[in-house]
Amino acid sequence: MNVLVTGGCGFIGSNLVKYLRRERPQWTIVNLDNLTYAGNLENLAELEGDPRHIFVRGDIGERSLIDDLIGAHRVDAVMHLAAESHVDRSILGPALFIHTNVLGTQVLLEACLQARVGRFLMVSTDEVYGSLGPDGAFIESSPLAPSSPYSASKAASDLLALAYHRTFGLDVLVTRCSNNYGCYQFPEKLIPLMIVNALHDEPLPVYGDGGNVRDWLNVEDHCQALLLALERGRAGEIYNIGGGAERKNIDIVRTILALLKKPDSLIRFVKDRPGHDRRYAIDPSKASAELGWSPRHSFEQGLEETVQWYADHPHWWQSVKSGAYRQYYDKQYRARLDTARP
Repeated sequence: MNVLVTGGCGFIGSNLVKYLRRERPQWTIVNLDNLTYAGNLENLAELEGDPRHIFVRGDIGERSLIDDLIGAHRVDAVMHLAAESHVDRSILGPALFIHTNVLGTQVLLEACLQARVGRFLMVSTDEVYGSLGPDGAFIESSPLAPSSPYSASKAASDLLALAYHRTFGLDVLVTRCSNNYGCYQFPEKLIPLMIVNALHDEPLPVYGDGGNVRDWLNVEDHCQALLLALERGRAGEIYNIGGGAERKNIDIVRTILALLKKPDSLIRFVKDRPGHDRRYAIDPSKASAELGWSPRHSFEQGLEETVQWYADHPHWWQSVKSGAYRQYYDKQYRARLDTARP
């Protein structure tokens, strides 16, 4: 099996690439990533020299590159994770999100259709459903009501992927996950930002009253679900992947402070962002019934392990905060990997 993973140097993508190399060692993973600000090749340093991990730096919107990669590596399946993904950045500059998340996805879909790739897994988010009331949970048939340019671009790419299945017969399935957390997450997202700031005794900025609720999913559990979806999922279907761990943002922040033995006085409530969804919750019953998936990590265990990882790896996040990680590709890989492009 030869699998093209897009966005394989990001947070979820790099964890997925390493998970696939462990769980399916006979597979070859072609990792396409443009190494924009959140793509970090250092996340995959342990795979240096692995002949079954082929890294190529490039843009998912470059059709000739996609065609060459699919043909040269005889790609059997695509796991599409490459996306601009930070809500705040989408509010500041929506155009990039449309270009990458919608147009880039269309280029991939068309290339896969023409090459007759066997399966296209579209990795999406629960944010496409919009804000949920105080009760209930999102199911796969819940109406799409995205609130931000980011979530709107993901909803558009989901529908486009499903349309390629219905119109052209491409084997497509979509997964929609709740908020991920774990190792190697870029420190602009809630959990790593709070950990890093607390370690430096810096203020912890919390939007609004901190009462926004998210359903948290350990990234390792998410990777397991993605592999199961690739192997067992039904074409044309959507699978919601949730951790069953709803928490208010403020409660997570206070737990992180307690784990690090830091005072609550570091918390600073700041002006809420526009269109901030109040609550998300995922019903993963379909994934459980059809894929045989359930999360292995409790949120308490997973959060404690994540906090400890950041405390034990200051070099990684200090490099990210300073921007030094952007030099890793040029230093370690450029001379070798630029020649790896077909």
